[in-house]
Amino acid sequence: MSVENETAQHGMSAGEYIAHHLTYFNGTGGKQKALIDWTMLNYDTVFFSVALAVIGGLILFCAARKATSGVPSRFLCAIEILIEMVADQAKGLIHSAESRKFVAPLALTVFLWVFLMNAMDFLPLDVLPRIWAGIYSSTGGDAHHAYLRVVPTADINATMGMALTVLLICLYYNIKIKGLGGWAHELVAAPFGTSKNPVFAVALGIINFAMQIIEFCAKTVSHGMRLFGNMFAGELIFMLIALMGATWTGLNAPSAFLWLGQIVAGFAWAVFHILVVTLQAFIFMMLTLVYIGQSHEGH
Repeated sequence: MSVENETAQHGMSAGEYIAHHLTYFNGTGGKQKALIDWTMLNYDTVFFSVALAVIGGLILFCAARKATSGVPSRFLCAIEILIEMVADQAKGLIHSAESRKFVAPLALTVFLWVFLMNAMDFLPLDVLPRIWAGIYSSTGGDAHHAYLRVVPTADINATMGMALTVLLICLYYNIKIKGLGGWAHELVAAPFGTSKNPVFAVALGIINFAMQIIEFCAKTVSHGMRLFGNMFAGELIFMLIALMGATWTGLNAPSAFLWLGQIVAGFAWAVFHILVVTLQAFIFMMLTLVYIGQSHEGH
């Protein structure tokens, strides 16, 4: 269904249309009240995240099954280029060969998974929501309240969840590489060092510890928020472009101009968004490697 028909059928304004598309399916139609809201579970984010993780795993599984010593196909060439790119980045940032056995495949998985989640933005805006509305209404529900968001990375819960997972991996490697005692000493001795004077040593220890906690928090929040912010903005722009077509009032100059503008702007933004989708997946992967690499190094 087009934007015009949907807004006309339900009597929604442009703002209501956008608000409807920005509401998650969580069983209540409620909105998240804070950055951390344990009362909400966005089923659409969970579903699409898991489904795309399975698809990404199947892609890599098929590539592994088809790998031969002969001339590779285009599909295998693309996968090999991707694997080599990730392996080179991992080798440059993580010097432990033992750690790279886990971290390099992790980075590859992160890149492909985030790319697939970002790429959901390329689907026509109302296709999956309309299909879900039909399914929801067939079970006795109100189609107008059949909320669905298909881009998991436009949900701050998903991006912050991935960022927190990276933080836990960093903490694990801090303890594994430096030992619990060595890491604890680093927490109170870096970045400003320590002192032989007990009073100054305690004061510096408190400051150093606070700085370390702030650093961990800042890296984690920026890691998740960067991906969320870019994908949320991209999704919102697609909605605004789609709404240009809802202004059609007949064969007149303003309507024709806005209809043509919707086509041109939609095509231009989709082409540009290809770069955004790929770049954000690459940045998230690179920051994952950088943060894990930092956990291998001492101050």
